[in-house]
Amino acid sequence: MSGLSFDPARCVRSVTKLSECRSCIDICPVQTLTIAENSLPSFVPAECVECGGCLGVCPTEAFSLETFSATELFFEFAASKRSVLSCRLNVPCIMALATEHLVALALVKKEPLVVDIGHCGSCPYKEPLYGAIRKSVEEANHLLTACESGRQIRLEEIAAEAEGAKERAEAADRRAFLKHLSLRGAVEAKREFDAMVEKSDDARRVHEIDLVALAKIRRKEIPDKRKILLTALKRASKPSIYHTVEEGEIGFVSQKYIETDTCTNCQICYRICPTGALSSDAKMSRIYFDAMLCVKCRACHDTCEPDAIRLQPVFETKECFEPTQRLLASFRVLGCDECGISFTSLHGERVCPRCRVEEEEALDLWGLEVDGTDRVVFRSVGKKDEKV
Repeated sequence: MSGLSFDPARCVRSVTKLSECRSCIDICPVQTLTIAENSLPSFVPAECVECGGCLGVCPTEAFSLETFSATELFFEFAASKRSVLSCRLNVPCIMALATEHLVALALVKKEPLVVDIGHCGSCPYKEPLYGAIRKSVEEANHLLTACESGRQIRLEEIAAEAEGAKERAEAADRRAFLKHLSLRGAVEAKREFDAMVEKSDDARRVHEIDLVALAKIRRKEIPDKRKILLTALKRASKPSIYHTVEEGEIGFVSQKYIETDTCTNCQICYRICPTGALSSDAKMSRIYFDAMLCVKCRACHDTCEPDAIRLQPVFETKECFEPTQRLLASFRVLGCDECGISFTSLHGERVCPRCRVEEEEALDLWGLEVDGTDRVVFRSVGKKDEKV
């Protein structure tokens, strides 16, 4: 039985079939997550252990658990006096939280944030979760240091146990019993039972992109974890000096540049960007980039045919406190002299590529060509053709 759900509209692989994102596949400790023939993740509900690792690593929050919400945990944990995150207290696994959640919690908590890894040694799903936990905390601490936050997340082997778990379970049972006494409760119980039967199915669950999903993809939503991080950063003090972090040291945000000599302004990168980090103007003549909207899903890189869009070697922490929309490239967009449709003129052309192809095909059919002085003349013919 599994409460794991997958929203194909939020998956990076939905915006481009060329995406190489495998974060959820690589983190799954029981390897029930695989890539289906349609390029989307699929899984067997009965095999899922609900560790939540796929929730934490998915750049666009395509996965969710019925029994756990990272957003709800953040606000409850931030308001509480508790400073320990543990799989025995408040999370199914530490990896159910993204690095953004850890950074945000460290910034808003008055007490030092402690991550309990005391149960990792005996966990049957230690690999690859334990290594990923340490990497996520290390990455969070790296950014916290670069931002001069004065905060660090501690990894400690506390092996915490759930306080009052038995009492809470008994209280929940009583509430459930009273709820099911009513007619409405009976209907809800039937619905829960049907859902349980469906989840216990050991058949592989394959997902598809439908019209509803396509509409959601076009909305370009920002993940909740990024909104949480931005909110926490607004409350944090600005550092005395803005530092930089090496690109490889941070996995959830990036800065980019475009090699204008190779970019053709094909418009694909900002059309498929799932969060709107890449955008353009009304004429489609410019490419803008907002680093703090980027989730480093690499969809733009995987799709760019001339490989013109590149990662900047360092990430500037100034973006965390003073987000800016940077101009990466600008192009000359003209109306075609033949058809009137706007196109990108890379080398001063006045006719769009489609009309140029049509003109070349027409000249070929008529036996004409354009000479070195741009005059249309009859094509030179060989002796065989002259004989004919």
